[in-house]
Amino acid sequence: MTGLSTVLIVVGLFLAGGVYSFQKQKMPKSVVFLLAIGSVMCLVAGVLRIEGIWG
Repeated sequence: MTGLSTVLIVVGLFLAGGVYSFQKQKMPKSVVFLLAIGSVMCLVAGVLRIEGIWG
């Protein structure tokens, strides 16, 4: 199911942009860290689904 993989990757990139934006706005480190973790998780899940390793 490549549709879900695409959505996961797009959401991960959107969150990565949020990390960059929040870092420039000097948001609290905990918020930036949680957003970064979410971004990485979405990107990894999307790539693993494309490769057929997971799901």
